[in-house]
Amino acid sequence: MEARVTLSQKLALGLRIKLRKDLLYMLVKFLLEFGLSFRGHDESESFKNKGLFLGLLEWLAKRLPDVDRVILKHAPKNDMMTSPKIQKDIVSACAQETVKAIIDDLGGDYFGILVDESKNISHHEQIALALRYVDKKDQVNEPFIGLIRVGDTSTKSLNEAIYSLLLKHSLSPSKIRGQGYDGASNMQGKLWLKKYKEVKTFFAIIANVLNIVGASFKRRDQLRDHQAKLLEKLLESGELQSGKGLNQERGLQRLGDTRWGSHCRTSDNFVILFSSIVHVLEVVECEGSEADDRLQAEAFLSKINAFNFVFLLHLILKVLMMSNVLSKALQKKEQDIVNAMVFLDLTKERLQVMREDGWVSLMDEVSSFCAKHDIVVPNMEEFYIPGKSKRRPSTVTYSHHLRVDLFYSVIDLQLQELNSHFDVVSGNLLLGMASLNPVNSFTNFDKEKIMTLAKYYPDEFGELKLRDLSHQLDTFILHMRRGDLRFSDLKGIGDLAKALVEVNPAESYSLIYLLVKLTLILPVATATVERAFSSMKYIKDELRSSISDTFLNNYLVCYFEKEVFTNVSNDAIIDRFQNIKARRVQV
Repeated sequence: MEARVTLSQKLALGLRIKLRKDLLYMLVKFLLEFGLSFRGHDESESFKNKGLFLGLLEWLAKRLPDVDRVILKHAPKNDMMTSPKIQKDIVSACAQETVKAIIDDLGGDYFGILVDESKNISHHEQIALALRYVDKKDQVNEPFIGLIRVGDTSTKSLNEAIYSLLLKHSLSPSKIRGQGYDGASNMQGKLWLKKYKEVKTFFAIIANVLNIVGASFKRRDQLRDHQAKLLEKLLESGELQSGKGLNQERGLQRLGDTRWGSHCRTSDNFVILFSSIVHVLEVVECEGSEADDRLQAEAFLSKINAFNFVFLLHLILKVLMMSNVLSKALQKKEQDIVNAMVFLDLTKERLQVMREDGWVSLMDEVSSFCAKHDIVVPNMEEFYIPGKSKRRPSTVTYSHHLRVDLFYSVIDLQLQELNSHFDVVSGNLLLGMASLNPVNSFTNFDKEKIMTLAKYYPDEFGELKLRDLSHQLDTFILHMRRGDLRFSDLKGIGDLAKALVEVNPAESYSLIYLLVKLTLILPVATATVERAFSSMKYIKDELRSSISDTFLNNYLVCYFEKEVFTNVSNDAIIDRFQNIKARRVQV
Protein backbone atom coordinates (compact mmCIF):
# COMPACT_ATOMS: atom_id res chain seq x y z
CA MET A 1 0.00 0.00 0.00
CA GLU A 2 2.83 2.35 0.93
CA ALA A 3 4.58 1.66 -2.39
CA ARG A 4 1.41 2.48 -4.31
CA VAL A 5 1.03 5.80 -2.50
CA THR A 6 4.61 6.65 -3.32
CA LEU A 7 3.97 5.86 -6.98
CA SER A 8 0.83 8.03 -6.96
CA GLN A 9 2.78 10.86 -5.44
CA LYS A 10 5.41 10.53 -8.15
CA LEU A 11 2.77 10.57 -10.86
CA ALA A 12 1.11 13.60 -9.32
CA LEU A 13 4.46 15.37 -9.07
CA GLY A 14 5.22 14.55 -12.69
CA LEU A 15 1.85 15.91 -13.80
CA ARG A 16 2.39 19.12 -11.83
CA ILE A 17 5.83 19.57 -13.37
CA LYS A 18 4.45 18.98 -16.87
CA LEU A 19 1.54 21.38 -16.31
CA ARG A 20 3.91 24.06 -15.04
CA LYS A 21 6.32 23.67 -17.93
CA ASP A 22 3.61 23.49 -20.59
CA LEU A 23 2.13 26.67 -19.17
CA LEU A 24 5.49 28.43 -19.11
CA TYR A 25 6.35 27.39 -22.65
CA MET A 26 2.97 28.52 -23.96
CA LEU A 27 3.44 31.86 -22.23
CA VAL A 28 6.90 32.25 -23.78
CA LYS A 29 5.49 31.39 -27.21
CA PHE A 30 2.72 33.95 -26.78
CA LEU A 31 5.18 36.74 -25.90
CA LEU A 32 7.51 35.83 -28.77
CA GLU A 33 4.77 35.59 -31.41
CA PHE A 34 3.48 39.06 -30.56
CA GLY A 35 6.88 40.68 -30.04
CA LEU A 36 6.17 41.56 -26.40
CA SER A 37 8.77 42.22 -23.71
CA PHE A 38 9.41 39.61 -21.01
CA ARG A 39 10.74 41.65 -18.13
CA GLY A 40 9.63 44.79 -16.36
CA HIS A 41 11.70 47.63 -14.93
CA ASP A 42 11.58 46.06 -11.44
CA GLU A 43 10.72 42.41 -10.73
CA SER A 44 10.98 42.52 -6.94
CA GLU A 45 8.14 41.03 -4.86
CA SER A 46 6.79 44.41 -3.75
CA PHE A 47 6.73 46.00 -7.19
CA LYS A 48 3.29 45.89 -8.86
CA ASN A 49 4.37 46.02 -12.52
CA LYS A 50 6.87 43.19 -12.88
CA GLY A 51 6.62 42.85 -16.65
CA LEU A 52 4.51 40.59 -18.84
CA PHE A 53 6.12 37.23 -18.04
CA LEU A 54 5.69 37.36 -14.26
CA GLY A 55 2.62 39.57 -14.54
CA LEU A 56 0.73 37.04 -16.67
CA LEU A 57 1.73 34.18 -14.37
CA GLU A 58 0.38 36.08 -11.35
CA TRP A 59 -2.77 36.97 -13.30
CA LEU A 60 -3.39 33.30 -14.16
CA ALA A 61 -2.59 32.13 -10.61
CA LYS A 62 -5.25 34.45 -9.16
CA ARG A 63 -7.93 33.13 -11.51
CA LEU A 64 -7.06 29.43 -11.92
CA PRO A 65 -6.55 27.43 -8.69
CA ASP A 66 -5.02 24.46 -10.53
CA VAL A 67 -2.43 26.76 -12.06
CA ASP A 68 -1.78 28.54 -8.77
CA ARG A 69 -0.86 25.22 -7.14
CA VAL A 70 2.07 24.58 -9.51
CA ILE A 71 3.68 27.97 -10.32
CA LEU A 72 5.59 30.80 -8.64
CA LYS A 73 5.68 30.44 -4.83
CA HIS A 74 4.11 26.95 -5.00
CA ALA A 75 6.77 25.63 -7.38
CA PRO A 76 9.98 24.00 -6.08
CA LYS A 77 12.61 26.65 -5.39
CA ASN A 78 15.01 24.95 -7.79
CA ASP A 79 12.44 24.68 -10.59
CA MET A 80 10.41 27.90 -10.63
CA MET A 81 11.47 28.54 -14.27
CA THR A 82 11.10 32.31 -13.93
CA SER A 83 14.65 33.67 -13.83
CA PRO A 84 15.89 35.81 -16.75
CA LYS A 85 18.53 33.19 -17.56
CA ILE A 86 15.90 30.45 -17.78
CA GLN A 87 13.76 32.70 -19.99
CA LYS A 88 16.71 33.24 -22.35
CA ASP A 89 17.40 29.50 -22.49
CA ILE A 90 13.77 28.79 -23.38
CA VAL A 91 13.82 31.48 -26.08
CA SER A 92 17.07 29.98 -27.41
CA ALA A 93 15.41 26.56 -27.55
CA CYS A 94 12.42 28.07 -29.39
CA ALA A 95 14.69 29.74 -31.97
CA GLN A 96 16.79 26.62 -32.52
CA GLU A 97 13.72 24.47 -33.07
CA THR A 98 12.26 27.06 -35.46
CA VAL A 99 15.42 27.13 -37.58
CA LYS A 100 15.60 23.32 -37.42
CA ALA A 101 12.07 23.15 -38.86
CA ILE A 102 13.18 25.45 -41.70
CA ILE A 103 16.32 23.40 -42.39
CA ASP A 104 14.27 20.19 -42.34
CA ASP A 105 11.88 21.72 -44.87
CA LEU A 106 14.86 22.60 -47.09
CA GLY A 107 15.87 18.95 -46.90
CA GLY A 108 19.47 19.36 -48.06
CA ASP A 109 18.37 20.86 -51.39
CA TYR A 110 19.85 23.83 -53.25
CA PHE A 111 19.20 27.32 -51.89
CA GLY A 112 19.98 30.98 -52.41
CA ILE A 113 20.95 33.50 -49.73
CA LEU A 114 19.74 37.06 -49.14
CA VAL A 115 21.89 39.34 -47.03
CA ASP A 116 21.38 42.88 -45.76
CA GLU A 117 23.19 45.06 -43.25
CA SER A 118 21.88 47.62 -40.79
CA LYS A 119 22.53 49.23 -37.42
CA ASN A 120 20.27 48.65 -34.44
CA ILE A 121 19.38 51.26 -31.83
CA SER A 122 22.64 50.48 -29.99
CA HIS A 123 24.54 51.38 -33.20
CA HIS A 124 25.81 47.83 -33.62
CA GLU A 125 26.45 46.77 -37.23
CA GLN A 126 24.47 43.62 -37.96
CA ILE A 127 23.74 41.49 -41.00
CA ALA A 128 20.53 39.54 -41.51
CA LEU A 129 20.51 36.30 -43.49
CA ALA A 130 17.55 34.65 -45.20
CA LEU A 131 17.41 31.58 -47.40
CA ARG A 132 15.52 31.20 -50.68
CA TYR A 133 14.51 27.72 -51.75
CA VAL A 134 11.74 25.68 -53.35
CA ASP A 135 9.96 23.52 -50.78
CA LYS A 136 8.38 20.11 -51.21
CA LYS A 137 5.11 21.75 -52.35
CA ASP A 138 7.06 23.65 -55.03
CA GLN A 139 6.47 26.95 -53.27
CA VAL A 140 9.28 29.51 -53.08
CA ASN A 141 10.21 30.18 -49.45
CA GLU A 142 12.36 32.99 -48.06
CA PRO A 143 12.75 32.24 -44.34
CA PHE A 144 14.88 34.41 -42.07
CA ILE A 145 17.37 32.29 -40.12
CA GLY A 146 19.60 34.66 -38.21
CA LEU A 147 21.15 37.95 -37.28
CA ILE A 148 24.90 38.37 -36.76
CA ARG A 149 26.81 41.29 -35.31
CA VAL A 150 29.85 42.28 -37.39
CA GLY A 151 32.76 44.56 -36.59
CA ASP A 152 32.77 46.09 -40.06
CA THR A 153 31.13 45.57 -43.44
CA SER A 154 34.20 44.68 -45.45
CA THR A 155 33.85 41.80 -47.90
CA LYS A 156 36.04 39.58 -45.72
CA SER A 157 34.01 40.23 -42.56
CA LEU A 158 30.72 39.67 -44.34
CA ASN A 159 31.92 36.40 -45.88
CA GLU A 160 33.15 35.13 -42.53
CA ALA A 161 29.88 36.05 -40.82
CA ILE A 162 27.74 34.44 -43.54
CA TYR A 163 29.78 31.23 -43.58
CA SER A 164 29.76 30.97 -39.78
CA LEU A 165 25.96 31.22 -39.67
CA LEU A 166 25.52 28.68 -42.48
CA LEU A 167 27.89 26.21 -40.83
CA LYS A 168 26.18 26.73 -37.45
CA HIS A 169 23.03 25.32 -39.02
CA SER A 170 24.88 22.63 -41.01
CA LEU A 171 24.13 24.33 -44.32
CA SER A 172 26.77 23.61 -46.94
CA PRO A 173 27.92 26.65 -48.96
CA SER A 174 28.33 24.25 -51.90
CA LYS A 175 24.53 24.14 -52.13
CA ILE A 176 24.22 27.89 -52.73
CA ARG A 177 22.85 28.66 -56.20
CA GLY A 178 22.06 32.35 -55.87
CA GLN A 179 23.09 35.34 -53.76
CA GLY A 180 21.38 38.68 -53.15
CA TYR A 181 22.96 41.58 -51.27
CA ASP A 182 21.75 45.05 -50.42
CA GLY A 183 22.64 47.69 -47.89
CA ALA A 184 26.13 46.61 -46.86
CA SER A 185 28.39 49.62 -47.22
CA ASN A 186 30.65 48.05 -49.82
CA MET A 187 27.69 46.81 -51.87
CA GLN A 188 24.99 49.47 -51.51
CA GLY A 189 23.84 51.69 -54.35
CA LYS A 190 22.96 55.34 -53.83
CA LEU A 191 19.56 56.54 -54.88
CA TRP A 192 19.86 58.23 -58.27
CA LEU A 193 18.11 61.33 -56.91
CA LYS A 194 21.20 62.18 -54.90
CA LYS A 195 23.45 62.13 -57.95
CA TYR A 196 21.97 65.18 -59.62
CA LYS A 197 22.62 68.56 -57.98
CA GLU A 198 19.36 70.29 -58.92
CA VAL A 199 17.28 67.28 -57.88
CA LYS A 200 19.24 66.94 -54.66
CA THR A 201 18.49 70.60 -53.89
CA PHE A 202 14.82 69.97 -54.70
CA PHE A 203 14.56 67.20 -52.09
CA ALA A 204 16.50 69.27 -49.57
CA ILE A 205 13.80 71.95 -49.94
CA ILE A 206 11.05 69.37 -49.41
CA ALA A 207 12.79 67.94 -46.33
CA ASN A 208 13.18 71.40 -44.78
CA VAL A 209 9.59 72.40 -45.55
CA LEU A 210 8.31 69.20 -43.93
CA ASN A 211 10.47 69.93 -40.88
CA ILE A 212 8.96 73.41 -40.54
CA VAL A 213 5.35 72.34 -41.14
CA GLY A 214 5.65 69.28 -38.92
CA ALA A 215 7.64 70.96 -36.15
CA SER A 216 4.69 71.01 -33.72
CA PHE A 217 1.26 69.47 -33.20
CA LYS A 218 -0.24 72.93 -33.66
CA ARG A 219 1.18 73.26 -37.18
CA ARG A 220 0.11 69.73 -38.09
CA ASP A 221 -3.40 70.52 -36.90
CA GLN A 222 -3.35 73.70 -39.01
CA LEU A 223 -2.33 71.62 -42.05
CA ARG A 224 -5.04 69.04 -41.39
CA ASP A 225 -7.78 71.63 -40.75
CA HIS A 226 -6.92 73.63 -43.87
CA GLN A 227 -6.90 70.51 -46.02
CA ALA A 228 -10.26 69.38 -44.61
CA LYS A 229 -11.84 72.77 -45.41
CA LEU A 230 -10.33 72.71 -48.90
CA LEU A 231 -11.71 69.22 -49.58
CA GLU A 232 -15.13 70.29 -48.35
CA LYS A 233 -15.17 73.21 -50.82
CA LEU A 234 -14.02 70.99 -53.70
CA LEU A 235 -16.70 68.41 -52.92
CA GLU A 236 -19.39 71.09 -52.78
CA SER A 237 -18.28 72.53 -56.12
CA GLY A 238 -18.23 69.07 -57.74
CA GLU A 239 -14.49 69.21 -58.54
CA LEU A 240 -13.98 66.09 -56.40
CA GLN A 241 -16.03 62.91 -56.19
CA SER A 242 -17.02 61.43 -52.86
CA GLY A 243 -16.97 57.72 -52.18
CA LYS A 244 -15.41 54.89 -50.20
CA GLY A 245 -11.63 55.11 -50.19
CA LEU A 246 -11.56 58.51 -51.89
CA ASN A 247 -10.14 61.72 -50.42
CA GLN A 248 -8.54 60.02 -47.45
CA GLU A 249 -6.60 62.18 -45.05
CA ARG A 250 -2.99 62.71 -46.12
CA GLY A 251 -0.11 63.01 -43.67
CA LEU A 252 3.45 64.30 -43.89
CA GLN A 253 5.52 61.47 -45.35
CA ARG A 254 9.19 61.76 -44.43
CA LEU A 255 11.89 60.99 -46.99
CA GLY A 256 13.70 57.66 -46.66
CA ASP A 257 17.40 57.31 -47.42
CA THR A 258 17.36 54.96 -50.42
CA ARG A 259 13.77 53.93 -51.13
CA TRP A 260 11.97 54.96 -54.30
CA GLY A 261 8.64 54.30 -52.58
CA SER A 262 9.40 56.76 -49.80
CA HIS A 263 10.25 59.57 -52.23
CA CYS A 264 7.20 58.72 -54.35
CA ARG A 265 4.78 59.00 -51.41
CA THR A 266 6.44 62.21 -50.22
CA SER A 267 6.17 63.85 -53.66
CA ASP A 268 2.57 62.69 -54.10
CA ASN A 269 1.54 64.05 -50.70
CA PHE A 270 3.33 67.32 -51.40
CA VAL A 271 1.26 67.83 -54.57
CA ILE A 272 -2.02 67.00 -52.80
CA LEU A 273 -1.23 69.13 -49.72
CA PHE A 274 0.45 71.98 -51.59
CA SER A 275 -2.16 74.64 -50.74
CA SER A 276 -2.25 73.59 -47.09
CA ILE A 277 1.56 73.56 -46.85
CA VAL A 278 1.67 77.09 -48.29
CA HIS A 279 -1.02 78.15 -45.79
CA VAL A 280 0.97 76.85 -42.78
CA LEU A 281 4.18 78.49 -44.02
CA GLU A 282 2.33 81.80 -44.43
CA VAL A 283 1.03 81.51 -40.86
CA VAL A 284 4.53 80.81 -39.55
CA GLU A 285 5.95 83.69 -41.60
CA CYS A 286 3.48 86.15 -40.05
CA GLU A 287 2.91 84.71 -36.57
CA GLY A 288 5.99 82.62 -35.77
CA SER A 289 7.31 83.22 -32.27
CA GLU A 290 10.96 82.90 -33.33
CA ALA A 291 12.70 85.13 -35.87
CA ASP A 292 14.51 82.12 -37.36
CA ASP A 293 11.19 80.36 -37.97
CA ARG A 294 9.74 83.40 -39.69
CA LEU A 295 12.81 83.80 -41.91
CA GLN A 296 12.86 80.11 -42.83
CA ALA A 297 9.16 80.12 -43.67
CA GLU A 298 9.60 83.19 -45.87
CA ALA A 299 12.59 81.68 -47.69
CA PHE A 300 10.94 78.33 -48.38
CA LEU A 301 7.68 79.93 -49.45
CA SER A 302 9.56 81.66 -52.26
CA LYS A 303 11.30 78.37 -53.13
CA ILE A 304 8.20 76.22 -53.47
CA ASN A 305 6.21 78.95 -55.24
CA ALA A 306 8.79 79.00 -58.05
CA PHE A 307 8.04 77.39 -61.43
CA ASN A 308 11.27 75.35 -61.38
CA PHE A 309 10.28 73.66 -58.12
CA VAL A 310 6.76 72.86 -59.35
CA PHE A 311 8.15 71.48 -62.62
CA LEU A 312 10.57 69.16 -60.79
CA LEU A 313 7.83 68.14 -58.34
CA HIS A 314 5.60 66.87 -61.15
CA LEU A 315 8.46 65.41 -63.22
CA ILE A 316 9.96 63.43 -60.35
CA LEU A 317 6.55 62.26 -59.16
CA LYS A 318 5.77 60.85 -62.64
CA VAL A 319 9.16 59.11 -62.88
CA LEU A 320 8.94 57.68 -59.38
CA MET A 321 5.38 56.45 -59.82
CA MET A 322 6.54 54.43 -62.82
CA SER A 323 9.49 53.04 -60.87
CA ASN A 324 7.31 52.42 -57.83
CA VAL A 325 5.35 49.74 -59.69
CA LEU A 326 8.63 47.88 -60.21
CA SER A 327 9.68 48.55 -56.61
CA LYS A 328 6.47 47.01 -55.25
CA ALA A 329 6.85 44.01 -57.55
CA LEU A 330 10.38 43.43 -56.26
CA GLN A 331 9.22 43.72 -52.65
CA LYS A 332 6.58 41.04 -53.17
CA LYS A 333 7.42 37.87 -51.30
CA GLU A 334 8.03 34.79 -53.46
CA GLN A 335 8.45 36.87 -56.62
CA ASP A 336 10.31 34.95 -59.32
CA ILE A 337 13.06 36.54 -61.37
CA VAL A 338 11.33 36.17 -64.74
CA ASN A 339 8.25 38.08 -63.61
CA ALA A 340 10.47 40.69 -61.95
CA MET A 341 12.30 41.24 -65.22
CA VAL A 342 8.95 41.66 -67.01
CA PHE A 343 8.19 44.54 -64.64
CA LEU A 344 11.69 45.91 -65.22
CA ASP A 345 11.17 45.92 -69.00
CA LEU A 346 7.74 47.53 -68.63
CA THR A 347 9.16 50.27 -66.41
CA LYS A 348 11.98 51.03 -68.84
CA GLU A 349 9.51 51.03 -71.74
CA ARG A 350 7.19 53.47 -69.94
CA LEU A 351 10.09 55.78 -69.14
CA GLN A 352 11.21 55.71 -72.76
CA VAL A 353 7.68 56.52 -73.95
CA MET A 354 7.57 59.42 -71.49
CA ARG A 355 10.91 60.68 -72.77
CA GLU A 356 9.73 60.63 -76.38
CA ASP A 357 6.08 61.70 -76.03
CA GLY A 358 5.49 62.99 -72.50
CA TRP A 359 6.89 66.52 -72.66
CA VAL A 360 3.73 68.30 -73.79
CA SER A 361 1.41 66.57 -71.33
CA LEU A 362 3.82 67.26 -68.46
CA MET A 363 4.03 70.95 -69.35
CA ASP A 364 0.23 71.16 -69.56
CA GLU A 365 -0.07 69.55 -66.13
CA VAL A 366 2.53 71.88 -64.58
CA SER A 367 0.99 74.99 -66.18
CA SER A 368 -2.46 74.01 -64.90
CA PHE A 369 -1.07 73.52 -61.39
CA CYS A 370 0.66 76.91 -61.50
CA ALA A 371 -2.54 78.64 -62.64
CA LYS A 372 -4.46 77.03 -59.78
CA HIS A 373 -1.89 78.17 -57.19
CA ASP A 374 -1.06 81.62 -58.66
CA ILE A 375 2.52 80.67 -59.58
CA VAL A 376 4.15 82.70 -62.35
CA VAL A 377 4.93 80.72 -65.52
CA PRO A 378 8.05 82.13 -67.20
CA ASN A 379 8.32 82.92 -70.91
CA MET A 380 9.79 79.75 -72.36
CA GLU A 381 11.59 81.61 -75.14
CA GLU A 382 13.53 83.89 -72.78
CA PHE A 383 17.08 83.04 -71.80
CA TYR A 384 17.39 80.94 -68.66
CA ILE A 385 19.65 82.59 -66.07
CA PRO A 386 20.57 80.19 -63.24
CA GLY A 387 20.97 81.55 -59.74
CA LYS A 388 20.31 85.14 -58.70
CA SER A 389 22.91 86.86 -60.87
CA LYS A 390 21.42 88.76 -63.82
CA ARG A 391 24.86 89.54 -65.25
CA ARG A 392 25.65 85.97 -66.14
CA PRO A 393 25.37 85.57 -69.95
CA SER A 394 23.23 82.70 -71.25
CA THR A 395 22.44 81.22 -74.66
CA VAL A 396 19.99 78.63 -73.29
CA THR A 397 16.27 79.32 -73.31
CA TYR A 398 14.03 78.41 -70.41
CA SER A 399 12.36 75.78 -72.59
CA HIS A 400 15.73 74.21 -73.46
CA HIS A 401 16.80 74.16 -69.82
CA LEU A 402 13.60 72.46 -68.67
CA ARG A 403 13.48 69.95 -71.49
CA VAL A 404 17.17 69.05 -71.91
CA ASP A 405 18.78 69.79 -68.55
CA LEU A 406 15.90 68.50 -66.40
CA PHE A 407 13.31 66.43 -68.30
CA TYR A 408 15.71 64.35 -70.40
CA SER A 409 18.41 64.23 -67.72
CA VAL A 410 16.15 62.94 -64.93
CA ILE A 411 14.58 60.25 -67.14
CA ASP A 412 17.98 59.22 -68.52
CA LEU A 413 19.41 58.99 -64.99
CA GLN A 414 16.55 56.73 -63.94
CA LEU A 415 17.00 54.51 -67.00
CA GLN A 416 20.74 54.40 -66.32
CA GLU A 417 20.10 53.46 -62.70
CA LEU A 418 17.74 50.64 -63.68
CA ASN A 419 20.26 49.28 -66.19
CA SER A 420 23.04 49.51 -63.62
CA HIS A 421 21.02 47.92 -60.83
CA PHE A 422 19.92 44.95 -62.89
CA ASP A 423 22.91 44.31 -65.12
CA VAL A 424 23.71 41.12 -63.14
CA VAL A 425 20.67 39.37 -64.57
CA SER A 426 21.12 40.56 -68.12
CA GLY A 427 22.40 38.81 -71.21
CA ASN A 428 22.25 35.09 -71.74
CA LEU A 429 21.22 34.32 -68.17
CA LEU A 430 18.06 36.42 -68.34
CA LEU A 431 17.25 35.33 -71.89
CA GLY A 432 17.44 31.70 -70.82
CA MET A 433 15.11 32.32 -67.90
CA ALA A 434 12.64 34.16 -70.09
CA SER A 435 12.69 31.19 -72.49
CA LEU A 436 11.37 28.98 -69.67
CA ASN A 437 8.41 31.26 -69.01
CA PRO A 438 5.20 29.30 -69.79
CA VAL A 439 3.00 32.38 -70.28
CA ASN A 440 0.95 32.43 -73.50
CA SER A 441 1.58 28.75 -74.26
CA PHE A 442 5.38 29.01 -74.12
CA THR A 443 5.64 31.63 -76.87
CA ASN A 444 9.10 32.61 -75.52
CA PHE A 445 10.43 29.05 -75.68
CA ASP A 446 13.93 28.99 -77.19
CA LYS A 447 15.89 25.77 -76.82
CA GLU A 448 19.26 27.32 -77.61
CA LYS A 449 18.87 29.99 -74.93
CA ILE A 450 17.70 27.43 -72.38
CA MET A 451 20.74 25.26 -73.11
CA THR A 452 22.98 28.31 -72.64
CA LEU A 453 21.30 28.92 -69.27
CA ALA A 454 21.98 25.32 -68.21
CA LYS A 455 25.71 25.79 -68.92
CA TYR A 456 25.82 28.36 -66.10
CA TYR A 457 25.32 25.38 -63.75
CA PRO A 458 28.25 23.07 -64.63
CA ASP A 459 27.93 21.04 -61.41
CA GLU A 460 24.37 20.05 -62.28
CA PHE A 461 24.68 19.94 -66.08
CA GLY A 462 27.81 18.19 -67.26
CA GLU A 463 28.26 17.02 -70.83
CA LEU A 464 26.01 13.95 -70.50
CA LYS A 465 23.30 15.84 -68.61
CA LEU A 466 23.30 18.58 -71.25
CA ARG A 467 22.73 15.92 -73.92
CA ASP A 468 19.83 14.46 -71.89
CA LEU A 469 18.40 17.95 -71.29
CA SER A 470 18.45 18.59 -75.04
CA HIS A 471 16.35 15.46 -75.66
CA GLN A 472 13.94 16.35 -72.84
CA LEU A 473 13.43 19.85 -74.23
CA ASP A 474 12.56 18.45 -77.68
CA THR A 475 9.92 16.18 -76.18
CA PHE A 476 8.75 18.83 -73.73
CA ILE A 477 7.91 21.52 -76.30
CA LEU A 478 6.01 19.02 -78.48
CA HIS A 479 4.09 17.96 -75.38
CA MET A 480 3.28 21.59 -74.52
CA ARG A 481 2.06 22.43 -78.01
CA ARG A 482 -0.35 19.50 -78.08
CA GLY A 483 -2.50 21.31 -75.54
CA ASP A 484 -2.01 19.35 -72.30
CA LEU A 485 -4.53 20.99 -69.94
CA ARG A 486 -2.16 20.60 -66.99
CA PHE A 487 0.17 23.11 -68.66
CA SER A 488 -2.47 25.55 -69.87
CA ASP A 489 -3.01 28.98 -68.32
CA LEU A 490 0.24 28.93 -66.33
CA LYS A 491 1.17 32.34 -64.87
CA GLY A 492 4.91 31.93 -64.39
CA ILE A 493 7.80 29.55 -63.81
CA GLY A 494 6.51 28.84 -60.28
CA ASP A 495 3.35 27.40 -61.80
CA LEU A 496 5.49 25.46 -64.29
CA ALA A 497 7.40 23.79 -61.45
CA LYS A 498 4.13 22.59 -59.87
CA ALA A 499 2.79 21.34 -63.20
CA LEU A 500 6.00 19.40 -63.88
CA VAL A 501 5.63 17.60 -60.55
CA GLU A 502 2.15 16.48 -61.55
CA VAL A 503 3.56 14.66 -64.60
CA ASN A 504 6.23 12.85 -62.54
CA PRO A 505 9.45 14.83 -63.24
CA ALA A 506 11.71 12.05 -61.99
CA GLU A 507 10.86 9.99 -65.09
CA SER A 508 9.89 12.50 -67.76
CA TYR A 509 11.22 16.06 -67.37
CA SER A 510 13.53 15.81 -64.37
CA LEU A 511 16.31 17.98 -65.85
CA ILE A 512 13.87 20.66 -67.01
CA TYR A 513 12.34 20.64 -63.52
CA LEU A 514 15.81 21.01 -61.99
CA LEU A 515 16.62 23.98 -64.23
CA VAL A 516 13.27 25.61 -63.37
CA LYS A 517 13.94 25.12 -59.67
CA LEU A 518 17.43 26.63 -59.95
CA THR A 519 15.87 29.63 -61.70
CA LEU A 520 13.30 30.04 -58.93
CA ILE A 521 16.07 29.99 -56.30
CA LEU A 522 17.77 33.07 -57.74
CA PRO A 523 17.01 36.03 -55.42
CA VAL A 524 14.93 38.85 -56.87
CA ALA A 525 15.24 41.40 -54.04
CA THR A 526 16.26 41.53 -50.38
CA ALA A 527 12.78 42.46 -49.16
CA THR A 528 12.69 39.60 -46.62
CA VAL A 529 15.80 40.70 -44.73
CA GLU A 530 14.65 44.32 -44.92
CA ARG A 531 11.40 43.26 -43.25
CA ALA A 532 13.48 41.45 -40.62
CA PHE A 533 15.26 44.71 -39.81
CA SER A 534 11.90 46.46 -39.51
CA SER A 535 10.89 43.79 -37.00
CA MET A 536 14.21 44.25 -35.17
CA LYS A 537 13.43 47.95 -34.66
CA TYR A 538 10.10 46.96 -33.15
CA ILE A 539 11.67 44.46 -30.76
CA LYS A 540 14.81 46.39 -29.80
CA ASP A 541 13.57 49.92 -29.24
CA GLU A 542 14.52 52.67 -26.78
CA LEU A 543 12.78 50.88 -23.91
CA ARG A 544 14.48 47.57 -24.72
CA SER A 545 17.85 48.85 -25.90
CA SER A 546 19.82 46.58 -23.56
CA ILE A 547 18.75 43.32 -25.22
CA SER A 548 21.85 41.26 -25.97
CA ASP A 549 22.73 40.29 -29.54
CA THR A 550 22.09 36.59 -28.86
CA PHE A 551 18.72 37.14 -27.24
CA LEU A 552 17.73 39.58 -30.00
CA ASN A 553 18.61 37.03 -32.68
CA ASN A 554 16.63 34.25 -30.99
CA TYR A 555 13.68 36.55 -30.35
CA LEU A 556 13.69 37.83 -33.94
CA VAL A 557 13.77 34.34 -35.49
CA CYS A 558 10.66 33.31 -33.53
CA TYR A 559 8.82 36.59 -34.10
CA PHE A 560 9.59 36.93 -37.80
CA GLU A 561 9.04 33.25 -38.62
CA LYS A 562 5.97 32.93 -36.41
CA GLU A 563 4.15 30.70 -38.93
CA VAL A 564 6.90 28.11 -38.54
CA PHE A 565 7.35 28.77 -34.81
CA THR A 566 3.62 28.32 -34.08
CA ASN A 567 3.83 24.74 -35.38
CA VAL A 568 6.85 23.81 -33.26
CA SER A 569 5.63 21.48 -30.50
CA ASN A 570 6.15 22.17 -26.80
CA ASP A 571 7.75 18.74 -26.45
CA ALA A 572 10.43 19.62 -29.03
CA ILE A 573 11.16 22.90 -27.23
CA ILE A 574 11.28 21.14 -23.83
CA ASP A 575 13.72 18.51 -25.13
CA ARG A 576 15.93 21.22 -26.66
CA PHE A 577 15.79 23.27 -23.44
CA GLN A 578 16.73 20.25 -21.29
CA ASN A 579 19.72 19.55 -23.55
CA ILE A 580 21.12 23.09 -23.38
CA LYS A 581 22.63 22.12 -20.04
CA ALA A 582 22.02 19.69 -17.17
CA ARG A 583 18.87 20.52 -15.19
CA ARG A 584 18.06 19.54 -11.65
CA VAL A 585 14.50 18.69 -12.57
CA GLN A 586 13.65 16.73 -15.72
CA VAL A 587 10.20 16.28 -17.24
